Amino acid sequence: MLVDTDVLVDVFENDPTWADWSIAQLRAQAQIHRLVINPVIYAELSLTFSTVEALDATLSDLQIPVIETPKPALFLAGKAFVQYRTRGGTKTHVLTDFFIGAHAAVAGLPVLTRDLRRYASYFPTVRLVAPHSN
Repeated sequence: MLVDTDVLVDVFENDPTWADWSIAQLRAQAQIHRLVINPVIYAELSLTFSTVEALDATLSDLQIPVIETPKPALFLAGKAFVQYRTRGGTKTHVLTDFFIGAHAAVAGLPVLTRDLRRYASYFPTVRLVAPHSN
C-alpha cells in the first residue's frame, strides 16, 4: 500500500484534526498490507524534516521503505497530466498526485490518503483508503 504524504504529515506534525485518523489507519493497514512510499512521496516528506538522516530514521522506525516507481507508471503519469490539461487544468508540470496514482495503478497498490479528488478522477482502478471511503 502506498501511503500518501498527507497521512504521514498528519502524524509527524500531530495534526489536531487528522492525526488520530491517520495513526489508526496506519496501524490498521499495516496489519493487512506492506506500507511503502515512492521517491515522490519521499521528496514531499523532506519538506517536514531538516535532514535526510532524520527522515530516513523516521521511516525506518515506521518500517516504511521507499520503493522505486516503475517506468510504465512514469509514462502513465504523463498521460494523466495530458488528460488534466485537456480538462482545463492550469498547472504546467506533471503533478505529484499523478506520479503517486500512476504508480499505484501500474503496481496494483491501494493508496492510503485523505486526498481523493485527483486519484479518483484520473486513476479510477486504484483502491483508495480515505475518510468516508471505507
